[in-house]
Amino acid sequence: MNQTLLLIRHGHVPGITPDRFRGRMELALTEEGLEQANRTADYVCRTWQPAGIFCSPMGRCVTTAQAISERCHLPVEIVQSLTDIDYGDWQWKTKEEVARDWPEQYRTWVERPALMQFPGGESFQNLLTRAADAVRAALARSTEGPLILVAHDSVNRAMLLQLLDLPMSAYWRLAQSPCAISEVQISQERIVLARLNQTTHLT
Repeated sequence: MNQTLLLIRHGHVPGITPDRFRGRMELALTEEGLEQANRTADYVCRTWQPAGIFCSPMGRCVTTAQAISERCHLPVEIVQSLTDIDYGDWQWKTKEEVARDWPEQYRTWVERPALMQFPGGESFQNLLTRAADAVRAALARSTEGPLILVAHDSVNRAMLLQLLDLPMSAYWRLAQSPCAISEVQISQERIVLARLNQTTHLT
């Protein structure tokens, strides 16, 4: 099998700067985010001939995926397992607020994410499981042409950890900027990271 996966994060939304735990909160793309989505769509459809687009059900990802869909003339398939991480009680709080009110859990998230269970939310292990399920489902659907997965910072990191056989402690080493593209090439012999967090198409 030879396959290419393009992992794309959604465009800019409120709560990125200053940073908040956005999670399952529905947030529309900002004007900047819409511009990023359009530039990403133009670049993707100039550079590749995608065979499928798989997308988180959250609106910010759907809008980003639809821009690609319109230019590449491909339907968008919603994949529930690509949805953003459930931060539970931390949703829409700043890092400073969480560090103040949940100091031990916040320290775990920063230092040992593999052990994390978000108060009122999901576990890091559950994120990894559903991210792997999304990759397997996409690969099972097509073998001709690159497959695009439009998701979130946390979900894309989780997919990269597993595709590249990295330890869970590497989670924080994998940057995923708004509308960044990470390209993973899969063959029988090996899995190769060809691009990580590419954003040059946005400038």
